[in-house]
Amino acid sequence: MQTLFIIGPIVFAVFLAFHKVQLLGTASFEFVGFDNFARMAHDTRAKIALWNTVKYVVIVVPCQTVLALVLAATLNAGLKGEKFFRIVYFLPTLTSSAVLTLIFMWMYNQNGFINHVLEAVGLPTYNWLGDPDVALNAIMIMNIWSTAPYFMVIYLAALQDIPDSLYEAAELDGANAWQKFWHITVPYLRPVTSFVVIMGLIGTFQLFDQSYIFSAGSGGPNNSTLTVVLLIYQYAFKTLGTMGYAAALAFALAIVILVATMLQRKLSKEESLY
Repeated sequence: MQTLFIIGPIVFAVFLAFHKVQLLGTASFEFVGFDNFARMAHDTRAKIALWNTVKYVVIVVPCQTVLALVLAATLNAGLKGEKFFRIVYFLPTLTSSAVLTLIFMWMYNQNGFINHVLEAVGLPTYNWLGDPDVALNAIMIMNIWSTAPYFMVIYLAALQDIPDSLYEAAELDGANAWQKFWHITVPYLRPVTSFVVIMGLIGTFQLFDQSYIFSAGSGGPNNSTLTVVLLIYQYAFKTLGTMGYAAALAFALAIVILVATMLQRKLSKEESLY
C-alpha cells in the first residue's frame, strides 16, 4: 500500500506529461507524445522561471552552507552563553515558512524596518517588493537567514565527533585558529558538507511558497520572482488545458534536480573519511 502511494502519483504524473489534459466536464486525455516537452523551448516564461531558479540556487546554496558552517564552528568554540545562542540561532527554523514570509514582507515594506535601518546608517533604501531588480534578492536574503540554522545543527553534531587530538597536534605544530579550521575542520566535514549541499540543492530548486506569497501568485514584479515550481502551479491550476504541460515541466525539473545532485556527488568525490 505504501508503495502504491509513492509510485502511483509518479507514474500518473509521467502519464500526464505525454498527454493534453482536459478536466472540465468529462475528463479527456489526448496523447501528444513529446509536444509538451518541445513547448518548453518556445515558452518565454519557462525560460525566465528556469533562469530565476538557477540564479537562486547558485547564490543561496553556497551562502547558506558557509553561514551554517561558520555559525556551527562559532558555537562549538565553547564561547560564553553558547546554549543561549544555539536557541536564538535555531528559532527561524521553528517558524512557519508562510508566517516568516509575511513577517519579512512587513519588514521589506518601503516604510518598513529594513529600510529604516538602511536609512539610519546612511545606505540607500530599496523597493524590496516592487522592484524587479531587487525582489528575488529579498527572497534570497530571507531564505539564507532562515535555512542556515537548520544546517548549522547538522554541522554542530558533526563537529562534536572531530577528535580533540587532531587540534592538539596541530597546535603543537604551531597552527593558528584559521589553519586548524581550514586544514582540519573543513576536510573532516566534507561528507557532511556534501549532504548539506545536496539537501540545499533539492530545497532551493523547489522554491514555491515564498515566491507565491511575495507576488500573490503572479511571480511578479515583471516575472522577477517566478520560479519553475510556481510556473508549474500556474499551468496546472490557473490555466485551462495545460495540466499535461505542467506535468512535463515537473518531470523536467525532477531530471534537473537529479542531474545537479549527481554532479555534486561526483565533484565532492569523498562520501566518508578513512
